[in-house]
Amino acid sequence: MKKLVLTGAAGRLGSHLREPLTKLSDELVSTDIADNVGKLYEGEAFVKADLAKLDEMVDVLKGADMVVHFGAIGDEAPWDDILQSNIIGAYNVWEAARINGLRRVVYASSIHAVGMHPRNVAIDTDVAHRPDTFYGLAKCFAEDLGSLYWDKFTLESVHLRILSAAQVTNARALGSWLSYDDLIQLVTRSIDTPTVAHTIIYGVSNNDRSPVNNENAAFLGYRPKDNAEQFATQILAEEAPQDLNDPTYLYHGGPFAAVVPGNSGLATMNIVDDKKIT
Repeated sequence: MKKLVLTGAAGRLGSHLREPLTKLSDELVSTDIADNVGKLYEGEAFVKADLAKLDEMVDVLKGADMVVHFGAIGDEAPWDDILQSNIIGAYNVWEAARINGLRRVVYASSIHAVGMHPRNVAIDTDVAHRPDTFYGLAKCFAEDLGSLYWDKFTLESVHLRILSAAQVTNARALGSWLSYDDLIQLVTRSIDTPTVAHTIIYGVSNNDRSPVNNENAAFLGYRPKDNAEQFATQILAEEAPQDLNDPTYLYHGGPFAAVVPGNSGLATMNIVDDKKIT
């Protein structure tokens, strides 16, 4: 490819994707609402842009072949915030991609699009949307938006329903963990697979306790290598007894399934900020 765009480049996951993505195109344009992303890698440029402004998205996607869309609010938030950043922002990315003739959008979707399915039921990529929050609802919107733009404009998209791409700090993560190496592989396969149409795939490592099934998206060639079982002995020894009346433990969305919409789902998750610093 000549040009690849990464939104959300200043975020934690974006920080781990930037360098690998420079290897997949002549030019990587990293973009975010932040003022900068630190030192740039060889072949990388930075453009400050707001997802909520269509004209800025049109400008940043000019000349691009594909966009890896990891921008927007990464937590549950009040409706008006989610609307601007995650819903209007998604529309602006897809519409700017259409205007500029891009081939594909690779989108950071989430387990929270289906977070209210019971946790004791293994789910595949064909299950109905059951969002657990406004955040999850926005992911449903973007997945359906991708379907619409494929059917109407043959704009391809891969929707990565990420479970938990963070250090393993609790028992739920023994099944939901997505390592950074597997994240990089997942995004790479979503880019270099010749034809994807409109595809949904779960972003999860090769965990013994994984609660999801990626068989329908096996054609992408994503074969995760890491397994959270290596952390099981320590995590289970430290884990407090689970309250089976708490939605946190009953649904795929975990803590997001338990919060009142508009309130942070990450607040109780002890996420380690291991953002890659350039």
